[in-house]
Amino acid sequence: MSGLLAAATSSILIDRAWATCDVGSSSGNPFTLVLLFVPLWIVGALCWVLPYGLLGRRFHAAWPIAVGVAATLLLVWFAATWLGMPDDYPAPFCVDNVPGWWPEWIPA
Repeated sequence: MSGLLAAATSSILIDRAWATCDVGSSSGNPFTLVLLFVPLWIVGALCWVLPYGLLGRRFHAAWPIAVGVAATLLLVWFAATWLGMPDDYPAPFCVDNVPGWWPEWIPA
């Protein structure tokens, strides 16, 4: 379930960034996001399975949860900034390909 949530959040952020910055064509973006959804789902699920498998029996239950949350947030941030804000694509509506709604305190 957490992998699904991470993949959906990443896909929504990428879609919003592409729409705001006018990146790519509107017909190709949904297909690209569908292709990205499955790997993001798998990696998002691994962000929770691996900490529980590696830390679950050795440490208190809070450690695997903290590692899972941190890994999921890192995955969503990485996907949104690396895939959603490509530096090599000329985006005429966004300064440095960063949408105006992106918080300044989160590096892009």
